[in-house]
Amino acid sequence: MNELTGWMKQSLDQREHDQRSPLSAFSDNAVRRTDNTHQDPDYRQAFCVDADRILNSLAYTRYIDKTQVFSLIKNDHLSHRVLHVQLVSRIARTIGRYLGLNEDLIEAVSMGHDIGHPPFGHDGERILSQLTQKHGAGFFHHNVQSIQFLENIERHGRGWNLTLQTLDGILCHNGEVHFRQIKPLRNKSFADFDTTLEWMKKTEKPDQMPMTSEGCVVRMADTIAYIGRDFEDAIRLGLITREDLPSICASTLGNSNGTIVYTLVTDLIANSMGTPHVGFSEKIFEALLAFKTFNYDRIYKNPLIKSHLNAVETIYHHLFEKLLKDLDDDNQKSSIYSRFLKGVSREYREKHTHAEIVRDFLSGMTDSFFLNQVPPSMRPCHMEMPLHV
Repeated sequence: MNELTGWMKQSLDQREHDQRSPLSAFSDNAVRRTDNTHQDPDYRQAFCVDADRILNSLAYTRYIDKTQVFSLIKNDHLSHRVLHVQLVSRIARTIGRYLGLNEDLIEAVSMGHDIGHPPFGHDGERILSQLTQKHGAGFFHHNVQSIQFLENIERHGRGWNLTLQTLDGILCHNGEVHFRQIKPLRNKSFADFDTTLEWMKKTEKPDQMPMTSEGCVVRMADTIAYIGRDFEDAIRLGLITREDLPSICASTLGNSNGTIVYTLVTDLIANSMGTPHVGFSEKIFEALLAFKTFNYDRIYKNPLIKSHLNAVETIYHHLFEKLLKDLDDDNQKSSIYSRFLKGVSREYREKHTHAEIVRDFLSGMTDSFFLNQVPPSMRPCHMEMPLHV
């Protein structure tokens, strides 16, 4: 580190300690599995480096064609995974700024939190988990798979050597489990992280709190980012009308995404500032739970947007069995060799079972690539919009 840039970085580190909350994760306390200080540009702080590495990963690039909620619908204005993670980042950084937290860490966790999502969103996650269990590879969870990509697959198996704080925030982001208030479980080590990771692979519905306040903020922001946006997308498709929203939600949170996000963010900041937890007021949280129930009943479980699901499930089963057989037969002409294994290390091959390799290949596919692995006759058709209720 030369004298000028070394002084610049130390100045930024000192500024964090002078200006940020004592509950913040400070950049000079970041921990990596491997010390690679010599590889980092002198002026970038640790969590800024993490955000840059995630942004430049191949897995991040594939967000562009990953389902958020709605699949195979001809409408360019529906949310995809790439937009969702950006919304999470913006919302979480706003909250973090007012709470005096580390915005670089928040950005890194936000951008990486869904990297392990397989094709076709949570439906794909459920189907793939059934297959991995059947073949002895444990439960499939997208947050666990995010760690798998970032640590064991990217950069030809070398991984990105991200900080413990970033990896922990990604692993523990669970936006599907809701608490009114959450507190970080501080002072974790990489040994603790690895133990949790292995436990999650063996557990059907695992959950653990992040080790940092920043991780807690991202976890809350995940819900804030999708709850109102999914509502707007469903209105755009004609699944629901704005007037269908329960009165407790509309009167407390609002009936448009902008108002909903503003109300939730404002309440979260007001009820978290100066406290060791991150959370909502009781009134807002009750309305949020009612909103989530409404979305599940009227949107996520709506049969009108599930017409493709049988075909997608058939393709998952077909590809998993086919690729597994290709590995067992050492079929070098298979796409799993040409499009996946040739890009990873020998060490990766030696450490993973054939079922785990198939899992990694399938979960990394975009929706389009996944469909293109089978003949046209097996592929579901795109739906026109608006949908007819």
